[in-house]
Amino acid sequence: MNRTDRLLAIVLELQGKGHRRAEDLARTFETSKRTIYRDMQALGQAGVPLISVPGRGYALMKGYFLPPLSFTTDEATMLLLGSDFMAQRFDAQYRAAALSASRKIEGILPENLRDEVHYLQSSIRFISGDSLESSPRAELLQQLRRAIIQRTTVRFCYHTRHTAGGKEEQNTRKADPYGLVHTGGSWYLVAWCHLRHAIRNFRLDRMEHLELLPEAFERPSSFTMRLARANDERSMTIRVLFDAEVARWVQESPSFYVANQEETCDGLLVTLRVRQESEVLQWLLSWGRHAQVLEPESLRARLAEEALAMLENYQ
Repeated sequence: MNRTDRLLAIVLELQGKGHRRAEDLARTFETSKRTIYRDMQALGQAGVPLISVPGRGYALMKGYFLPPLSFTTDEATMLLLGSDFMAQRFDAQYRAAALSASRKIEGILPENLRDEVHYLQSSIRFISGDSLESSPRAELLQQLRRAIIQRTTVRFCYHTRHTAGGKEEQNTRKADPYGLVHTGGSWYLVAWCHLRHAIRNFRLDRMEHLELLPEAFERPSSFTMRLARANDERSMTIRVLFDAEVARWVQESPSFYVANQEETCDGLLVTLRVRQESEVLQWLLSWGRHAQVLEPESLRARLAEEALAMLENYQ
């Protein structure tokens, strides 16, 4: 945080929390007490009316406020909850930015509104099961974010789980990174793949040995994140009938590839769009005898073969 941002943040901190000691401010902004003393002197010289009370620290003179933004309770709550959520999902750099944003929002709220927002904030929690604190993905996210901003081509080793032969493959890819998406608890890179000559989605936890190359690229002005999903080339249609007794649970835990669901007198009819059968093989097997593939015939045969192989394991 540069000094200008810190000075503004100190005023917002005092406006939101009243008296703050120099050591409290130093801890909050990760600097020294001596720096805080110099900052306070600079704020006083700039005309900010400060009061220093021995034992209690610094405060703003009563009646002094920065020009407030106008937030309703719902608006402020959503902004603060959003910053909490992003602080959990991103690396340390963006976590610090989210916490700084929270302080600024809290600082401009009137006291009665701030209390109401804090009450709602303490009543809603997002539980994130995948911390990036010590994960290799934290560094990967930082590198990819830099590549997206600098429009730099990247190269990486990629593990492909679903292939035509049904076996895992590992290959090297070059790609122009267009964006990052977080869905289903995982991060994905949306990029132009030099191998496929098309936009592809790469799951970060399947990427290794990322390199930022000296090559630069220009992202097409027509690109949107929605386009990346539309160009996924899922040309294969699969129709599956699920027993009525598991219909609720299928709807609760759908496959990523589900295109349509229809309740019928025989059960839940699910239509999926995939690139290849292996993408939904394990999901279908997880429902056991409660799932009946209607088409294609090749997938019916493959499931039967897999079921026989499973049976042999228990004989």
